[in-house]
Amino acid sequence: MNQLKKRFWQEVTAANSIMIAGHIRPDGDCVGSCMALYQYFSKVFPNKEIDVYFESIPEQFGFLESIQKSKTECSDGKKYDLFVVADSSDKERLGDAKVYFENSKKTICVDHHISNLNYADLNIVEANASSTAEVIYQLLEEEKIDCEIATALYLGIIHDSGVFKYESTSRKTMEIAGVLIEKGVDTAKVIDETFYQKTYIQNQILGRVLLESMMVLEGKGIVSCVTQRMMEFFGANSGDLDGIIEQLRLTKGVEVAILLVETGILTYKVSMRSVKKVDVSEIALKFGGGGHVRAAGCTMTGTFHDVINTLLGYCEIQMNA
Repeated sequence: MNQLKKRFWQEVTAANSIMIAGHIRPDGDCVGSCMALYQYFSKVFPNKEIDVYFESIPEQFGFLESIQKSKTECSDGKKYDLFVVADSSDKERLGDAKVYFENSKKTICVDHHISNLNYADLNIVEANASSTAEVIYQLLEEEKIDCEIATALYLGIIHDSGVFKYESTSRKTMEIAGVLIEKGVDTAKVIDETFYQKTYIQNQILGRVLLESMMVLEGKGIVSCVTQRMMEFFGANSGDLDGIIEQLRLTKGVEVAILLVETGILTYKVSMRSVKKVDVSEIALKFGGGGHVRAAGCTMTGTFHDVINTLLGYCEIQMNA
């Protein structure tokens, strides 16, 4: 890590213009990681041109200082000296920001996805880390981390660690969180308002998904689906689906949970979660997706039953191994 950290700062120091971005449909780790880098770079290098891009800014993360300064359009096609990717396992997941990545003189990727394709000039990937935010913390100088930066890092860690309950949570994760808390992070606000708090629409669609879920694999699996009609009926967007797959996973006796979200005719965005036995990242990779051992996703085509039966077949193989 020390050698990678040295190379990271060599590239950052040499660049006069830097763009920071993460994956499409940014989650807590993506937003927290990108904002921590943006705030840290802006503090340490006030004379550099520093930009951060998000496809959109999820409402629950609007409390982060400086997030309103982020770009949400990529129409200018600007060429940066350095493009820093945070929390994206491949460049296709950068969405519209891919043009900045390809136009930049140098690229760096900081990530923790085991499925990362090592597509940048410099790749700093720690698959055992709880979050990309945890990896980023190790690249920064602790004494230069203020409350604003600490809050962004804490946000990233709690979201991808499931508030410290996923198996990727380590002693190091907890020690880093402790340091960040001492910087003045309002932990209750970050956890309640971004992880647990739900809007009325979110609660409605969650209830519908739970009501229509099905137990499979002799009670060791649970599946459900969100159709486009459901989304239209509730006036929901993709952000309103956050936390649903995790609620399915928490069903007693379940080893694997699968949620399909209809995105087009016979096309589904697949989210998978497991408890101990199933490596869902291995399954997702078979269909061009990726993620973590216990949390992964992909896009598949076919009828609901065809997609589910295919996925459950792979799950059953692993469970019986």
